[in-house]
Amino acid sequence: MSSGYSSLEEDAEDFFFTARTSFFRRAPQGKPRAGQQDVEKEKETHNYLSKEEIKEKVHKYNLAVTDKLKMTLNSNGIYTGFIKVQMELCRPPQTSGKLAPGSNGCMNTLHISSMNTVGEVIEALLKKFLVTESPAKFALYKRCHREDQVYACKLSDREHPLYLRLVAGPRTDTLSFVLREHEIGEWEAFSLPELQNFLRILDKEEDEQMQSLKRRYAAYRQQLEAALSEVRTPG
Repeated sequence: MSSGYSSLEEDAEDFFFTARTSFFRRAPQGKPRAGQQDVEKEKETHNYLSKEEIKEKVHKYNLAVTDKLKMTLNSNGIYTGFIKVQMELCRPPQTSGKLAPGSNGCMNTLHISSMNTVGEVIEALLKKFLVTESPAKFALYKRCHREDQVYACKLSDREHPLYLRLVAGPRTDTLSFVLREHEIGEWEAFSLPELQNFLRILDKEEDEQMQSLKRRYAAYRQQLEAALSEVRTPG
């Protein structure tokens, strides 16, 4: 299995990542990054599960899988599997190149291990889409559905998404993951050059959309004129 990124189905805007445990850069163990203090604290029990308990959960998970994205349990107790992350960004991110088409709003499928943390998953997503902004400006949320209600909870950088996926089961209508910007005064967290860059990106996207629209209507006009010419030409 490759340790790089690759597109699985570009037409479906569903990106597939594969990664060995050592692929992700480990998050620093020092001071937690900005905004982490207000993250809802949740105790994870995966460190206390026995190999037999993990084996049983993985087995039950795989029985419930319907899209062939199963988990694999290694002999050392570490398991690998897939999570899907929805991109929900309210502003255009700063990139080192052209942003991947349809990156915002699309569902991304990542192959990770039980050792990979939320912080590492965020870094992997930003790297995929060439985002040069600090990962500290983004957060991963888990979206839960309970009794016809939808709850969104910001995850701590050190939580393990694959464990949450394992416990919840494979159904995304029960648990799903969403990448968003941190909710800290919307634009106040960004410098003036960054805000100016956002405006340039928006202007560029607006111009591209306008040019595309003009080309479409020009093509329609040509088709209509051709049809009118045929009608006016005596048979």
